[in-house]
Amino acid sequence: MGTLFNNVIFLSAAAGWLVAQVLKTIIHMLFTKKFVAERLIGSGGMPSSHSATVCALATAACISHGADSFEFAISLVLALIVMYDAMGVRRETGIQAKLINEMMEAFAEMGREDLSTDERLKEFVGHTPLQVLAGAILGILIAILICSIML
Repeated sequence: MGTLFNNVIFLSAAAGWLVAQVLKTIIHMLFTKKFVAERLIGSGGMPSSHSATVCALATAACISHGADSFEFAISLVLALIVMYDAMGVRRETGIQAKLINEMMEAFAEMGREDLSTDERLKEFVGHTPLQVLAGAILGILIAILICSIML
């Protein structure tokens, strides 16, 4: 009887997420010269960990069960929805959060303390198409590597 940690599909998805989060943290640190621990678990940024996770999942399902399997079909549809959402609604949410944060700072500078807030809205929420593409490629490569080792 196997365990979850012998499941190549689960391990591929988990490794896709983990590697993307670590890379995202390193890339953020290179650009800002600051270590931000939130990047290790947070959304947004380069590469997309959501894309890496679902593409690793779909790739491993395809390798394990074939392109004609229901496992691959389900994981492929899930991957497409997640990546579309990351570039759409979630990206727009981040853009709006940035604008609202700037407006709140402007209100505070104008002396409108009744409109200011101490908590900023989270701006790293969605992804650019390049971040999604990089995450997708990363996830595919990780799944191919893990499947070649385990299968």
